Amino acid sequence: MYLPLYVESRDVLDAQVLIEQFGQSAGLEAADRAVKSRNVGNHLHYCRWRQIERLIIVLSAQTTFGTVH
Repeated sequence: MYLPLYVESRDVLDAQVLIEQFGQSAGLEAADRAVKSRNVGNHLHYCRWRQIERLIIVLSAQTTFGTVH
């Protein structure tokens, strides 16, 4: 699974809020927000919400991605 993450601290906070509010559906909510942003022509927020969606996947995983030091 290829999940490059380029997030800012505010993105982590937004992911945390979505996880608290939507539980297992948090990733779907982030995806919905990305689609809404794309539909109104806001490509920057589209990309941001897609990154948050990926971050939620990583935070929710029961396994470790990449190398552990």
